[in-house]
Amino acid sequence: MIKSLTGRLAMRMVIEQLPLAAPFRIAGYTWESVDVLVIHLEKDGCVGSGEAAGVYYKGDRPQSMMSQLEVLRAKIEEGITHESIRALLPPCGARNALDCALWDLAAKLTGCPAWRTAKLDTPRPLLTTFTCGVDQPKTMAAVARSYEGARAIKVKLDGELVDVERILAVREARPDVWLGVDANQGFSRSSLETLMPILVECKVALIEQPFPVGQESLLDGFESPIPIAADESMQSLADIPGLSGRFDVINIKLDKCGGFTEGLEMVHTARRLGFGVMVGNMLSSSLAMAPAFLLGQLCDIVDLDGPLFLRSDRKNAIEYVEGLARCPPDLWGYAL
Repeated sequence: MIKSLTGRLAMRMVIEQLPLAAPFRIAGYTWESVDVLVIHLEKDGCVGSGEAAGVYYKGDRPQSMMSQLEVLRAKIEEGITHESIRALLPPCGARNALDCALWDLAAKLTGCPAWRTAKLDTPRPLLTTFTCGVDQPKTMAAVARSYEGARAIKVKLDGELVDVERILAVREARPDVWLGVDANQGFSRSSLETLMPILVECKVALIEQPFPVGQESLLDGFESPIPIAADESMQSLADIPGLSGRFDVINIKLDKCGGFTEGLEMVHTARRLGFGVMVGNMLSSSLAMAPAFLLGQLCDIVDLDGPLFLRSDRKNAIEYVEGLARCPPDLWGYAL
């Protein structure tokens, strides 16, 4: 991490609306477009950029994120570090966009790419999941088949009885892939118990966030033959210790935890406590995926397919080839 960045910065912010190629549905929400906040930090002729969509179920939206940062503009433009950003802002989308913009700016100012500063190995292509949003079983099966090169697919479910047909249809369409399911808090204990034999039959490898936040105790005494991942129940570094004994995997999203800096700490803390680690994403562009892609170098499960749902992406976009995500080196966090 950059230790200090003395001297004034200039901060520019813009909210962009990114239309989706088709409506995307999960339990309780449907999107036709997504708004994102893009931050540009400029110093000595170099510009670093970061993007965040926020955390929709917490009311963390680009407009409110922009307002948060506008209040702090003077302090930010006086000069910041990753640690001072964490002191100024709680875990949220605003902090994520600002932290990632600083990582990008530091790479350009120092000539050292972000992956090297973060003490990672040279980034490699990552196997990523491809998502089937909640829909009719036949439609979800068709979506699964459309991911021709996919080696891993994540199926969104909502706790309704039709979930049985959905998972059977997707597995029949794609018998060859790693398969996970994501309830987005949509299950009850009884609906999960009813569905579990089908999940086992279909060789589902992961169940993500089955129960609503605040109802994690439903997992007490629940012996699942399939690993269970915390998403909405796990926001930031401080939440990890309290998940022991209930969850097997934590899903890190940079918008939730507030940036690449905290994401790195979360990976190491989770490993120390015996959790598997997953990196996920909100619907957003390749600019938001790039720092998550670096974090994914340390993760067991990678879910970074958000840009595939957009009508159009950034110029230097992540490429998805044969089930792998490949991030161009000049997208984010690179040296000029």
